[in-house]
Amino acid sequence: MNKAFSIKKRFLGMYKAANAGHVGCSLSVAEIITFVRFNWMNDNDEIILSKGHAAASIYSMLAEEGILSEDDIKTFYKNNTYLAAHPPVNKIKRVPFATGSLGHGLSIAAGLGLAQKLKKSDKKVFCITSDGEINEGSTWEAALFIAHHNLKNVVWLVDRNRLQGFGPTEDVMKLEPLDKKLEAFGFNVIIAEGHNFTSLEEAKNKALKSDIPTAIICNTTKGRSWKLYEGKLDSHYLPMKDDHYDVILAEVEIDYNTQISKL
Repeated sequence: MNKAFSIKKRFLGMYKAANAGHVGCSLSVAEIITFVRFNWMNDNDEIILSKGHAAASIYSMLAEEGILSEDDIKTFYKNNTYLAAHPPVNKIKRVPFATGSLGHGLSIAAGLGLAQKLKKSDKKVFCITSDGEINEGSTWEAALFIAHHNLKNVVWLVDRNRLQGFGPTEDVMKLEPLDKKLEAFGFNVIIAEGHNFTSLEEAKNKALKSDIPTAIICNTTKGRSWKLYEGKLDSHYLPMKDDHYDVILAEVEIDYNTQISKL
C-alpha cells in the first residue's frame, strides 16, 4: 500500500511536469501494477502493461524498484528520452516489448507463456490489459491460444474501469457478461476490486489453486481520486491544470489513509 501511494505521487508529478494526458488511465491501474510487482511476481517473471498509454505508472513502478533513477523520471515525455508516451522496446529493464498498439499485449504474453512451458520453466507472465482493448480480435485469439495450451503460467489482469477512448465500454462495444465469456473460453475467472489490496490478495490465492489459466477482472475507477474527473471520460485525455495538482495529491493521500485505516 505504501508503494502504491509513492508510485502515484511520482507519476502525478511526471504528468504535471510534462503537461501530459492519460492521468486517469494510470490512476486506474496503479494498485494492480503495484500488487503484481511487489506482492506476487518473482524477479525473473515478466510483466506486460498492454495498456501502454498508462506508461507513466510503470515508469514510476520501475523507479520504486530502483531500476530507473529520479533523474530518469525527469526526462518523461521530453525529446530523446527513453520514457516516451508509450513504453519503448528493449530500452528499459522489465519492458520487454513496446506496448500501446492496443490488443497485442495478451498475444505477447501467450507467446512468452508457451516458450516458458516448453522450457519447463516456472517463470510466470503477468499481462495487464485495459477493458477497451478487449474489442480487438487479437485479444480473443490470444485467449483461445492460452486456454488451448493450458498456459497456467500466464496471468491476465483486466483493468475494468468501464471507460475507453470514445466512451463507456458498454456503449462502444458491449463486453458484458465478461466473466461468462472468459469462462466459456476456458479461463478460471476471478472478480476483484482493483484498488483494494485485500481483494487482490484473495484473487491471487484463488489463482494459485487453479489448474487452468486465470483471468482476473479488476473493477476499477478511471481517474481514481481525481474527484473532478473521477469516473469520467475526460480523465482519459486531459492533462492536469496547474491548480489541479495539489488537489489531486491531497485526494490521493486521503484515499490512501482511508484504505490504511481499513486494514
